[in-house]
Amino acid sequence: MEVKDYYRTLGVARNADEKEIKKAFRKLARENHPDLNPNDAEAERRFKEANEAYEVLSDADKRRKYDQFGAQWEQYERAGVNPNDFARGFGGGSRNIPPEEFERIFGGFGRPGSGGAGGFSDFFETLFGAQSGMRSGQSTPFGGFNQRPQRPRQSEVEADVSLEEAFHGTTRMIQLADGQRIEVSIPAGIQSGTRVRAGDVLLRVKVQPHARFRLDGNDLHVTVPVDLYTALLGGEVEIPTLERPVVLTIPGGSQNGKRFRLRGLGMPAMKKSDKAGDIYAEISITLPTSLSPKERQLVEELRGLQQKEK
Repeated sequence: MEVKDYYRTLGVARNADEKEIKKAFRKLARENHPDLNPNDAEAERRFKEANEAYEVLSDADKRRKYDQFGAQWEQYERAGVNPNDFARGFGGGSRNIPPEEFERIFGGFGRPGSGGAGGFSDFFETLFGAQSGMRSGQSTPFGGFNQRPQRPRQSEVEADVSLEEAFHGTTRMIQLADGQRIEVSIPAGIQSGTRVRAGDVLLRVKVQPHARFRLDGNDLHVTVPVDLYTALLGGEVEIPTLERPVVLTIPGGSQNGKRFRLRGLGMPAMKKSDKAGDIYAEISITLPTSLSPKERQLVEELRGLQQKEK
């Protein structure tokens, strides 16, 4: 079995505290999360390695055993041997047992790919609760040792986010089955239905409808009221965005329902800060609800001129 250096995996010192370990893990998880790096096998591998390292180093008991016995402590424990007794039986202190010696002592039990009674998977699967091929209550070469309960399957939790939160990125606090509360980072540009992993929980994000914008992929659609005179003569119109309003100059004679495209002002693409969708602004011409006598006179003159031209 490959001996893994979990401290090197997370890029922390061996005396790193819980805060440093958590910070390092979050950074690696954000950079390499499979949902944010689709079809990237290397990113998925790094994400799994970071998960495994954090699983051990964030747990005080597991970290103590790992520091004392190296990467093989989990095999000893799975085999029904108390790691402390095992170390004392070999003269005390801590030492790594070479794979060949481990196989000679235990007769191949529990080694990955050995096909023994344990049928254990590799180190990652062992730590993350994959079934080892031995069921609870099944006897072992060490006499009636029962395997520890399997980790629960991943559960799914739904989280509603506003369009603004989806645009900028946000966080959600969720509670696990064991009562633990964890904060989950939701990246900018996330779409409805996207899942974010947080330990044994999958957070499925649902982007709520917006009062003004309609989301279509990474594009945003918005209707903008334009007064009659600006539509006839042309002029500047303020277009809303999810960051700040922008000014668009429309030509005279613009018809009701005409659409204008504002490139790059839509939703950002996840993990691609240099890419974003567009905004499509559709003008809706608003007519005056009442006219003064002078305005009415001018409108009638305009109508008369048009009729003469025809």
